[in-house]
Amino acid sequence: MASGDLRAELECSVCLNIYTDPVMLICGHNFCRVCIDGVLDTQEGSGGYSCPECREEFPDRPALQKNMKLRNIAETFLSPQPDQEESGVFCTYCVDSPVPAVRSCLLCEVSLCDKHLRVHKKSPEHVLCDPTLSMESRKCSVHKKVLEYYCTEDETCVCKFCVTGEHQGHQMEMLDKASEKKKETLRNVLQKLLTKKVEMEERVQSLQEHQRKVEEEAAGDTERVTALFRDLRRRLEDLEKRALRDISGRAERISISIRDLEIKKEELSRKLRHIEELCNVTDPLTVLQESDTGDLCDTEDGDNEDRERHEELLHDGGGLDVAGVLHTGLSDIITKVNVYSYIQGAADILLDGNTAHKYLQISDDRKTVSRSHRKQNHPQTPERFQDDPQVMSSRSFSSGRHYWEVDVRGSKSLRVGMCYPSIDRRGEESRIGDNNKSWVLDREGNQYCVIHDSKEILLPTNLSSNRVRIDLDYEAGRISFYDLCDPIRHLHTFTTTFTEPLHAGIYVWRGRIKISGRNREM
Repeated sequence: MASGDLRAELECSVCLNIYTDPVMLICGHNFCRVCIDGVLDTQEGSGGYSCPECREEFPDRPALQKNMKLRNIAETFLSPQPDQEESGVFCTYCVDSPVPAVRSCLLCEVSLCDKHLRVHKKSPEHVLCDPTLSMESRKCSVHKKVLEYYCTEDETCVCKFCVTGEHQGHQMEMLDKASEKKKETLRNVLQKLLTKKVEMEERVQSLQEHQRKVEEEAAGDTERVTALFRDLRRRLEDLEKRALRDISGRAERISISIRDLEIKKEELSRKLRHIEELCNVTDPLTVLQESDTGDLCDTEDGDNEDRERHEELLHDGGGLDVAGVLHTGLSDIITKVNVYSYIQGAADILLDGNTAHKYLQISDDRKTVSRSHRKQNHPQTPERFQDDPQVMSSRSFSSGRHYWEVDVRGSKSLRVGMCYPSIDRRGEESRIGDNNKSWVLDREGNQYCVIHDSKEILLPTNLSSNRVRIDLDYEAGRISFYDLCDPIRHLHTFTTTFTEPLHAGIYVWRGRIKISGRNREM
């Protein structure tokens, strides 16, 4: 509803002003309390009362009922409107008190409130517009006439005299039509901007979701990095102490050798003096009866050992030995850092039931393989292993760095590792590790070894955690095995150039093996 129409609905028919404390008669018409009381007072003694609007008669003075809702509406309407306050345009004719204008007449150059608008002339030359103080801007600066047309060639508003004057022959449109065209253009721009805003909001939302995930991962990464650097500092301190011990031990060994040689030199001096004394004795019997001449004449005692020790100390590598200690220690530390680079997340390995041997049972989540004593009802497929109880993963890796983990505590006889999809499915060379297409960690009881192309390398120590990590760096051509104890211990690394994608491979002779990590459908 327009402001003028609303104002008419809120005007008391007696005073023609906005309702003040409105009350309602039983006929349903509303009046200001003061106004209707005055009317009823004048009707008193006339033998009856009537509504001043509909003329309905009442035998007795009618009761007045408060109209709270109407009062609230009237008060809201009377409160200063933001657009009116901002425009500051008031009715030209309301001189006693300022009343906000609802329209302006460009012909009369006046602004009008609702009351004065109703009595204003409605002839076509009276052009009404929104309340404005700058009426000159709505008139032609040359002819001082109302702007009625839009010149599309010069993109400017003109009056009727401009059409036959300097803009003669130009394409003209009425202001309303030109305005609608521009609004349509603006609506198209608005729609594009709204679409762009929605896209930005979606991008912001996706980044916010990603930020939440990053923040969640950051807590775990912070803890792991803190633990990593704490362990690296401990390892560096131990390596420093070991290198310093080797450096100081070298000088100490030389000092001990010097002390031993000084003692032996003193002993030689004592022998020399004694022999010289015997040589100066004139009595033959005294010389011959000397009891320790055997020791005095033994000149080779420990000479070879002393010479070897002397040469060893003189040619001691010193700095080279220290460099060897540092190189070995730092290599172990770098291995620790390389292991951390895989912490971003385990590869989601699922076992491929089409490759499982007939005596292997695969769990519903495809994460556990068990050796069964009964033949499983597996359909015959070309991919299935025929002679050895083993299975491959459904996922293959042909680039990047990945790792997966297995819990081996459920089996004392097993092999875990990586293999090419072209590995034989039957025959002597179909078992993973016994061909040049697979690389595995093998367990027989408590003895571990790594195998490739039937060549075994025994590992010096047993696993302490019963959990194994297999790391793959495809581009670097590396497959590494780690014992997931604390701290993680490197077991062995195979290095080669991969020529095919790689699958995880598991051989289980007894018991079961479980793959660690997430569980989701591929």
